[in-house]
Amino acid sequence: MTPVSPSSPLPARQPASLFIRGGRIIDPASGRDEIGDLLILDGRIAESTARPADSSVPMIDARGLIVAPGLIDMHVHLREPGGSQKETIATGTRAAAAGGFTSLLAMPNTNPPADGPHTIALMSQRARETACVNVFTTGCITVGMKGEQLAPIGSLYKAGVVAITDDGHCVQNNEVMRRALDYARMFDLLTLDHCQDYNLSAGGVMHEGYWSTVLGLPGWPRIAEDVIVARDILLSELTGARIHAQHISSGDSVRLIREAKRRGVKISAEAMPHHLALTDASVQHYDTNFKMNPPLRERADQEALLAGLADDTIEILASDHAPHASYEKEVEFAEAPFGIVGLETELGIFMKVLIEARVLDWPQMLGKLTVNPARLLNLDRGTLAPGAVGDVTLIHPGLPWVVEAGRFQSLSRNTPFHGWELPGRATHTIVDGRVVWSLERGFGG
Repeated sequence: MTPVSPSSPLPARQPASLFIRGGRIIDPASGRDEIGDLLILDGRIAESTARPADSSVPMIDARGLIVAPGLIDMHVHLREPGGSQKETIATGTRAAAAGGFTSLLAMPNTNPPADGPHTIALMSQRARETACVNVFTTGCITVGMKGEQLAPIGSLYKAGVVAITDDGHCVQNNEVMRRALDYARMFDLLTLDHCQDYNLSAGGVMHEGYWSTVLGLPGWPRIAEDVIVARDILLSELTGARIHAQHISSGDSVRLIREAKRRGVKISAEAMPHHLALTDASVQHYDTNFKMNPPLRERADQEALLAGLADDTIEILASDHAPHASYEKEVEFAEAPFGIVGLETELGIFMKVLIEARVLDWPQMLGKLTVNPARLLNLDRGTLAPGAVGDVTLIHPGLPWVVEAGRFQSLSRNTPFHGWELPGRATHTIVDGRVVWSLERGFGG
């Protein structure tokens, strides 16, 4: 299908021109990896790499920096409408810009849920009014995310969604999921699935294993994820629809997906920074900032995720940015909500656990943050090819920094990474040729 474009930009985000000099240009979509210049003219990547004689075109000296297509995070909770005490589209997109992300895919578990075109229209309008980066929307698979009655998928598609999901909820009825995939295939919509069997995970608040036993906390076995991944593989084979396993955490799920992809099944998967950097041993102090859905698992699962990233079984990296107010997390572990914020730390975490550990090289890692999500979602983003939209992220690969939760742009502070030293970070976030955030000058600079 034809790649889609975001809604009409704000006047402040009208396309601009920019010259980026002397950076290491990495464009996984084209295989380009070289030192060079990049020119953006009127919001588009130019064929020429020479700075125009017109000195009004601003320049960024990118020597020592990586020049990448604008990063895309395809798993973000912006909480608006209905959860503005945790996050808004304005604050969430500011967090994204500060983390180097130019495009986000917003999940539909808002209040009310985004199960009809009216809520999608509201979210799109709010994005046009307040967002500083591109916001793409998802619609619910089922009405109210209750797993019972299909949402109006055709109407959601016409309203502009680029995928459907009941994220945070898993459709337990296999027949309902089958019919949802039939409809999604008609519109070539990707179906994102939160893989969790409720009977197997019932009451679980952390991974079922040694540490859940020691801590006396209800365990959540990895098979609760695995059986839904297996179901989705079979349903994708049956219907021919594309399905994406969100935030996988189990080594057995990696194996199932690898085997399915070898058979040509249209399934994809994503990994999160917390599952790559932390294990269930991190929960031993009952800190609710380590409570995830799916939960942190064992080292063997972590190693399987890393192997899946290395062999491209897992082709997407994302954050599952899930803001919660401090009072929600400051309760007993079993009572606290699942999830953490991630937009401002994920790039640094990925650099630490993937680049520094030599699991992936820069082109491989950036591909999972740019061209791969763009292709899955049919977006006109994720490349620096001439004529492409001028969304660019500049990254300093050797600029250590310490995570300070109190300085986040997000409204929420629920992170397990406070105090961590990370090896590098984004320095400029550029949307349509306009610098929306820079490390030196902040927003608008």
